Amino acid sequence: MLQPIYDQYPDLEPPKSDREPLRFVCELTWDEVQLPPSVTEEQFDEIILSVMKPRWRKTAMMVSLVMDRCKELGLPIEDKRIAARLKVLSDSDRIEGIGNLQSWLHSEVRLKD
Repeated sequence: MLQPIYDQYPDLEPPKSDREPLRFVCELTWDEVQLPPSVTEEQFDEIILSVMKPRWRKTAMMVSLVMDRCKELGLPIEDKRIAARLKVLSDSDRIEGIGNLQSWLHSEVRLKD
């Protein structure tokens, strides 16, 4: 809606982030994911679980927190891979998830009590 204004007045457009924006819907499934060779599924799960809390959080927030942790560790893991793994962890009853986990703004996850 604002794009015509930005086209006419480019100096009003906010700066572009050098970080690619999160996708808020992802249909990637875990069987389509390839982790970097240096990371096992168990290690990836540990990273995910290390930033989770027992209170409900939006899936989008968890994806972002896990991405930040992966960057701290120097691991090039994309947001859609994280979301696919969150779904697996929820489906296997290792964490709790509500809503459609493929729709990050309409779902939440938490550590099991």
